[in-house]
Amino acid sequence: MWMLAAVAVFLSLTASHAAHNYGDALGKSILFYDAQRSGKLPGNNPIKWRGDSGLHDCVTGGWYDAGDNVKFGFPMAASTTLLAWGFIRFHDGYTSAGKVGQMYDSLKWPLDYFLKAWNPGSRKLVVQVGDGNKDHSHWSRPEDMSTDRPCYSVDSSHKGSDVAAETAAAMAAGSLAFKAHDGGYAGKLLHAAESLYDFAKSHRGIYSQSISQAAAFYSSSGDKDEMCVAAMWLYKATRQAKYLNDAKSFHENAWGWALSWDDKKIACQLLLFEETKSSAYRAEVEGFFKGWLPGGSISYTPCGMAWRDKWGSNRYAGNAAFAALIAAEDGIQATTYRKWAAEQINYLLGDNSHNGQQCYSYEIGVGSHYPKQPHHRAASCPDLHQHCSFEHLNTNSPNPHTLVGALVGGPDQHDSYNDKRDDYVKNEVACDYNSGFQGALAGIVHLQHNHHMPTTHNKCPCH
Repeated sequence: MWMLAAVAVFLSLTASHAAHNYGDALGKSILFYDAQRSGKLPGNNPIKWRGDSGLHDCVTGGWYDAGDNVKFGFPMAASTTLLAWGFIRFHDGYTSAGKVGQMYDSLKWPLDYFLKAWNPGSRKLVVQVGDGNKDHSHWSRPEDMSTDRPCYSVDSSHKGSDVAAETAAAMAAGSLAFKAHDGGYAGKLLHAAESLYDFAKSHRGIYSQSISQAAAFYSSSGDKDEMCVAAMWLYKATRQAKYLNDAKSFHENAWGWALSWDDKKIACQLLLFEETKSSAYRAEVEGFFKGWLPGGSISYTPCGMAWRDKWGSNRYAGNAAFAALIAAEDGIQATTYRKWAAEQINYLLGDNSHNGQQCYSYEIGVGSHYPKQPHHRAASCPDLHQHCSFEHLNTNSPNPHTLVGALVGGPDQHDSYNDKRDDYVKNEVACDYNSGFQGALAGIVHLQHNHHMPTTHNKCPCH
């Protein structure tokens, strides 16, 4: 009998994946954003191999985008919006993991940058610092940058409602996240968000068509989704009906391709459903997930990852998992969506076939087996003040510094992945890669805290 009991306990632990420490993964994801910081670093900087950088930028602070040294405002704002959304909705997840203070500190870094980037008097928003092409022709840590750092902006003559609205959304969501913590700061964010949204609404256009085409690495497919999301966060922050009406006018009755820095249709639909409980918006949300869940239009890897695209495959799965957990909180197919979301996150944390059955985590620093060669300049360089060049990109050895918490791009549709620094498709990292993933981690900790964690059955569980 004792043996049968022991087997039952083992099977229960295997099914629920108790081995995954979601709270630990959550805290480490925050550390990744600390490693992306530009500007004068604070005294409590936890990333000791990073130093001050970009001190002469036209706008200091913010996050470097990925493994490079450019600050792209569009994906930075999209990441901040998702992170703030997860912090607001799954605050008890952060509390349970003991990461609330760490998260406030993390969120404030890009929000401070956006406040400096937007000048309501001149109606000018800085949307990028650095030239991506020139930056990519060098391999050096941000502390040693020697290339030109051009500043790109949108204004009344150079329209960019997509990036302006997304930045307004980030600040409006940020104002709600900080409302109980620092009312003065929350008010400053909200005031800036309102004026920036008004600017975006009055100057519709795609920013990549306004600034140098060669410089715009993040070209948006449209601005309606950003306008809707911005209007919804302003409605949540102000309860002014004009913003809800705006959101409804910008809403698109179409299923999103994914939740990403470019495509936010599902975010718009979820936010509208939360406020209106309209069956029409619910149907759109369910339609999105009908495509994403097994049997839909999304391909699945043999081990069960919802595989949308080779560029950041982990990112798309993590973002969709976050959206599913939000939908479940809103009362939409909670049992189904929670189980599916948890299984996607389990895959990213080790329930996959890479490296045998050794629980290979695609989040660096989680568990014993994870990527050692992420495509990231600063992490690949030796200690500060030592020479760094393309030779450090091309060496086949682990990075000198562990980029804790970073979610790498991910495997191909066959679960195949190579930990090679020069494979920037599978092994680069980015601010937007971690954003929905981190929110999903907080959502799962929230489920554990409230005893709603589903039993999962991943196809390739780690043992």
